[in-house]
Amino acid sequence: MEKFTTLTGVAAPMPQINIDTDMIIPKQFLKTIKRSGLGKNLFDEMRYLDDGSENPDFVLNQPAYRAAKILVAGENFGCGSSREHAPWALLDFGIRCVVAPSFADIFFNNCFKNGILPIVLPQEQVDLLMDDAGRGANAIVSINLEEQTITGPDGGKISFEVDQFRKHCLLNGLDDIGLTMERGDAIDAFEAETHAARPWL
Repeated sequence: MEKFTTLTGVAAPMPQINIDTDMIIPKQFLKTIKRSGLGKNLFDEMRYLDDGSENPDFVLNQPAYRAAKILVAGENFGCGSSREHAPWALLDFGIRCVVAPSFADIFFNNCFKNGILPIVLPQEQVDLLMDDAGRGANAIVSINLEEQTITGPDGGKISFEVDQFRKHCLLNGLDDIGLTMERGDAIDAFEAETHAARPWL
């Protein structure tokens, strides 16, 4: 998993509430178990018209936001089914951070496991960032995970809270497998002791 230390990029505004995982990545794209390739179908039903062409009104199709790295979203982001393909699609598109007043629990947990930082802030602070994000290509926001700060286009800073264990994992690029491999020496020692004590196993 790629480390998350600092992130600077365009923030895209998505103020709708209750954006569920089927909106993030519709069910017809869940056949793959690969984490790559889903970015082109992110928000598919909102992003494309019935004839397959891009919807020019959708925020991520607008020139200023095509390379957005941050989403500023409405409350209850990621509700619905527990599909892990949702954070996979966001990450494949290039989104590494979502800021919202609230998240669905399973989606929130899946973000951390896939290298995405979900930040919960009070509605009034989300509104300020939403206003910043409305500036288009000038909506450059910087997120410092170590310091737990968000710096807006005008230099103003907002502090955010994050679980310290999850922060450690993101800073060091550790998913569940990476956490296990950190204890590789202890695992090897246990296996050697077990083999010596029970060679028939």
